[in-house]
Amino acid sequence: MTNKYYMPTRVIMGKDCITENSELLRALGKKALIVTGAQSAKRNGSERDVKTALESVGIPYLVFDKVMSNPTISCVYEGASLAKENGVDFIIAIGGGSPMDAGKAIALLAVQAIEEESLFSGHYENKVLPMAFVPTTAGTGSEVTQYSILTNDKAQTKTSIASDLLFPTVTFLDAKYTEHLGVITTINTAIDALSHAVEGMLSVRASMVSNALAVSCIQMFMNCVPDMLQALQSGSEVFDLQQREQLLQASLMAGMVIAQTGTTAVHAMGYSLTYFKNIDHGRANGLLLGEYLKLVERVQPDLTARILAAMNFSRAEQFQKLVNKLLGAKEKISSAEIEQYCKLASQTKNIGNSVVKPTEEDLRTMFTQSFAN
Repeated sequence: MTNKYYMPTRVIMGKDCITENSELLRALGKKALIVTGAQSAKRNGSERDVKTALESVGIPYLVFDKVMSNPTISCVYEGASLAKENGVDFIIAIGGGSPMDAGKAIALLAVQAIEEESLFSGHYENKVLPMAFVPTTAGTGSEVTQYSILTNDKAQTKTSIASDLLFPTVTFLDAKYTEHLGVITTINTAIDALSHAVEGMLSVRASMVSNALAVSCIQMFMNCVPDMLQALQSGSEVFDLQQREQLLQASLMAGMVIAQTGTTAVHAMGYSLTYFKNIDHGRANGLLLGEYLKLVERVQPDLTARILAAMNFSRAEQFQKLVNKLLGAKEKISSAEIEQYCKLASQTKNIGNSVVKPTEEDLRTMFTQSFAN
């Protein structure tokens, strides 16, 4: 299989990197649409900094702050209509995965007439609005991927728009926007990044480059685990800015991994947990990742050993125990729900992208064992 590596997004990292590099926004266009959620970007100061940067170079802007968690198809069509009606020629997305995923879809729909039934087809014209992204959580990696994940009610799952058109032009990483994230959000998003790194190594498209990035991400995550456990025990914030930077950079690298490899059975299974049970995406991945790693361990022990070595573990069961500590009490899931989720997961492309392709019986076992205790 031919390997490839493609990462066209320019990444700027560091404190106050948006306001100190505002000149970069000039190259994107003459009028911006800021895509974000209702509150968090206002609270953490990122929206203020973006506006300051735009004003300093004389670029007018509008704000579309209607993006909800797990954005819907109707949401992105509404944002695209606003962009078209107001002559916007570039997008700035601020937030976690939801605003960034929405921003990509809006950038595409603002310049292409795509019907809803064709939105996930993968067949698009070669045009999109330029994008600048400002991640304010450390987990999704969407700031360096070509995927826009949207809630697809017709299919009763989350579905991906995947196209190289959707790589952002530039991304600004400033860990200060993540400083006041709660302990649970910090852990869930970090596990999301970890899942991306591990799944990247379990993908049929894994390469030397993606594996090197994945191993670095896993090691950075493990460096922060003691403080995650301490924060859970104390119920208070213990992460300093240096750790926040490490988690943000780990998320970035994990995003770079899945931009090359895609995701696997874990995401295929996790989408149902998010869609039907409203379980946070990163938590959903974490609940399932250990059991999938156990399956791979039985079939390809050498591959699992390389992943576990980056964690200083020798068995997948050790990893499972750690994740259980981080995630705490698990949600309840019925046998009927498991049957429904298995059928949905088995129909996804993610299964075919997995080095070890689980059968429907494997999926059933993984769901059952993941929620057994």
